[in-house]
Amino acid sequence: MFISRLPLNVERRGALRLVSSPYRMHAAVEASFPPGAARECEEGRILWRIDQSPRSEEGVWLYVVSPERPDFSHIVEQCGWPANPGWETKDYGPLLDRVGDGQVWRFRLKANPARKVGADLGRRSKNPKVIGKVQGHVTVEQQLKWLEDRSGSHGFSLVADDDGFAQVSVSQRRTERSRREGSDVTICTAVYDGILRIEDADAFRHALGLGIGRAKGFGCGLLTIMPAC
Repeated sequence: MFISRLPLNVERRGALRLVSSPYRMHAAVEASFPPGAARECEEGRILWRIDQSPRSEEGVWLYVVSPERPDFSHIVEQCGWPANPGWETKDYGPLLDRVGDGQVWRFRLKANPARKVGADLGRRSKNPKVIGKVQGHVTVEQQLKWLEDRSGSHGFSLVADDDGFAQVSVSQRRTERSRREGSDVTICTAVYDGILRIEDADAFRHALGLGIGRAKGFGCGLLTIMPAC
């Protein structure tokens, strides 16, 4: 497994074109690997995320986790700095081997917090057509509960503060729209930043390599960690 990051030059038209379309960015990331390359294996799959900081000096970055080493030359040509490619790729194995039960880490996750509708709970009307449909959670409370509900199965818990509240912020809450094969695709996304504790190292490694939640092809699901201190 490998983890990579690439700075994006959003002053270029090509960068804006990719950043504004999860479908186009997905295609660009997929093209970073040769035909026949592993897109998914037991240890992980291709995951990607665009990090946009409110502080302009930190820039915009593309993060990718993948079973094989990528080549981002074509992305650099479209939306990077060709004279100074600037991407870096590291072996993910040492970090995956390092995680263990009880460890505390800072984390970031861009996700598609959503649920499959089991019953129409609308106050004004009942519409049987919504049964079985996937609907995004739109409030901060719903989105935070979505993460809390899934943390255990992915091998971690959210660390609480002295008042008992999870130390997690939910930001960049958006409805993203894209076109895919002539159809409109709409997903609700949110970025989670906080502190977690590893409860099951094997399940947590699985989450790092295979992601969390839906819409992984649209830039969601990639969980990254850094030391809490």
